[in-house]
Amino acid sequence: MQLKKTKKKKKRKKNKNFNSNQSSFYFEDYIETNKKNKFLKKNNLFQDRIYLLFFLFISLILIFSIRIIHVSLNKIEIFNNINSPQKFSLLRRDIVDRNGILISRNVKSFHAAINPRLVTNKENFLIKLRLSFPELQIEKIKTQINNGKYFYLKKRINQKDKEKLWALGEKGIIFEPFQSRIYTHANLFSHIIGQVDYDNYGVSGIEKYFDKELKNKKILNQPLELTLDTNIQYIINKELTKALTTFEATGGGALLMNVDNGEILSLVSLPNFDINIRSDLKDKKYINKISKGVYELGSIFKTFTVALALENNLVKPKTVIKNITNSVKCSKYSISDLKKFPTKLSVEDILIRSSNIGTLLIARKIGEEKYKKFIKESDLLKSPDVQLMELGNPINFNWNKCKLETVSFGHGITTTPLQAATVYAALTNGGKMIKPNLKKGEKSEKNKRLITEETSKSLNKILRKVVTDVEGTASLANIFGYDVGGKTGTSQNYKNKKENLNTFISMFPSHKPKYVLLVMLENPQIAKNLVYDYKGMKIKAFRNEAGWNSVYVTGKIIKKIGPILAIKSKDFNNSHVVKKTN
Repeated sequence: MQLKKTKKKKKRKKNKNFNSNQSSFYFEDYIETNKKNKFLKKNNLFQDRIYLLFFLFISLILIFSIRIIHVSLNKIEIFNNINSPQKFSLLRRDIVDRNGILISRNVKSFHAAINPRLVTNKENFLIKLRLSFPELQIEKIKTQINNGKYFYLKKRINQKDKEKLWALGEKGIIFEPFQSRIYTHANLFSHIIGQVDYDNYGVSGIEKYFDKELKNKKILNQPLELTLDTNIQYIINKELTKALTTFEATGGGALLMNVDNGEILSLVSLPNFDINIRSDLKDKKYINKISKGVYELGSIFKTFTVALALENNLVKPKTVIKNITNSVKCSKYSISDLKKFPTKLSVEDILIRSSNIGTLLIARKIGEEKYKKFIKESDLLKSPDVQLMELGNPINFNWNKCKLETVSFGHGITTTPLQAATVYAALTNGGKMIKPNLKKGEKSEKNKRLITEETSKSLNKILRKVVTDVEGTASLANIFGYDVGGKTGTSQNYKNKKENLNTFISMFPSHKPKYVLLVMLENPQIAKNLVYDYKGMKIKAFRNEAGWNSVYVTGKIIKKIGPILAIKSKDFNNSHVVKKTN
């Protein structure tokens, strides 16, 4: 019995243990399942947060990308632009040279103004102004700020000053926008381009002459193209500037023009000035010496005399003029040569050697009436007809006693260098008058005939000999390969004999002229330290004449601009190259 009880107890105990184990099994499974569900919930919540952060991150990247693209495509003006128009609308057309190089353009500029009401710390502001702009009148500015009224601190400020003012971080500084005209080459075209006023109206030069065209709204995007060549203008300006120093001249001028169509490739007048800086230039030394200057040009008129005699069949180039004395009495005046010449010279030798008396004798063969007609038809006594406002008017004179004689060699008659060069162009291009032109594409038809083509060819041969002949006055312009011809002219100031105007008008290539180049120097002196390569010899100057300065400068210019012109011109080829003359 005891054993049975024991067995029963064991069995109960076993069942009890079983139940206990079974109960524990189900409990543990429930807990584990619970744990898994909680883990899944937490895991899902964590993933949601990651997705949200990822979305926010992508959104930020997208926003910044859009902003960067916007900034890169649109120029952001960081300066204070109160009252600034949103759209920049041009008021004037660009001006460019014959190759499209920019000369003049309207740009957005600013005036710097002060609004005292927006200045937070006046004393601090004045200290910063004094440190950044010591040239300003701080006390005056302080008074204006205390008055509390809006005023201009600086007008027409440049970019550098604008940045300095903006860097002050002062809200009271207002940048007022306006359109200003800038000239990319400063001094280089000052006597041609001119300037505009504060309201963008042309007041001088081409800016004034073409004012309506430059403000034409229908063609604002089309630049005004000029005949000028910036590269050639730079070279000529540089060489002429050097010459003023070398010969201690007070001024000078140069003109390069196409003899067939009158296109002006370069016009230089010295001294010049920066047309970006507004100033009232009243000094006469700043006039345009080529178009407005009126001068006695001396012996270059001898070419006109010889051309007229050949045209009227009064002489041939080889015709000998006799009885060439050292001086000639005309009324109460005595006319003489600067140096002694043979008593007999051919017509071409008279021009080559530049004899006053020889030219005078040829003029007497021509007569006053024919010479008057030539002066009238050549427009030598008229104001130049070119697209500029600055034009000179030659001095009128009466044909009294001895006027024919003195005019024949360029004394007692005035003209502008531009007119003189225009007549030379006509004499050398085959005899037809042309109109000087500064606007590219403008047709300049040849007008009346001044001389025949035959006379023109004969004259060109003589002008070439002025450069190549042993007795010629322009040997320093004999630049190998460019077939240069021309005539010198030296005139004196009647009030001061020490003041000269030395001129050389050249044309090249002389076998078929394409260009005429005029170079003049005002009051040059003998260059004592300059050594010339003169006909194969090294010598120093001993005379103050055009042949020793203006001709020398012309040679320097042609040597440098010749290759540029040769590339652009079909007339320059191997056929015109001549043997070097010693």
